[in-house]
Amino acid sequence: MRLLAPPTPSSDTPGGAASIDRGRSLFTDVGCAGCHTPTLRTGKSSIEALRNKEVKLYSDLMVHNMGQGLADDVSQGNAGGDEFRTAPLWGLGQRIFFLHDGRTNDLLQAIQAHAGLGGRYVPSEANQVIGQFNRLSEIDKQHLLNFLRSL
Repeated sequence: MRLLAPPTPSSDTPGGAASIDRGRSLFTDVGCAGCHTPTLRTGKSSIEALRNKEVKLYSDLMVHNMGQGLADDVSQGNAGGDEFRTAPLWGLGQRIFFLHDGRTNDLLQAIQAHAGLGGRYVPSEANQVIGQFNRLSEIDKQHLLNFLRSL
């Protein structure tokens, strides 16, 4: 699997190229790219094809507090029940279910689930980003969704 090519994003589906481009800009503007980092670079590898390559992963590969809403109360290593590694978004347009546990097939619902008050946990690190997303116009939200579905 290491040598398989990454998913190829679409430049025009869904919504057309202009909508996807606008959505890509909004993705960064509202703050999604803070955790879902568009591009990372691989490091040293004994396999030349994997060494020092740019990867459009859309993840920082870090563990973040996501609050009560996404918490599953499963601790793994040092990560508590509300902490998750940022899921890579590449190939998202080909997925049927979203979030770490596949709880929804609705991309908008998956985005909204990133917000969460503390409860037994600290508030979600994504609360400010979700607030900014919620303040977008409906057409801008659709552009952002089209961008995500193009991945």
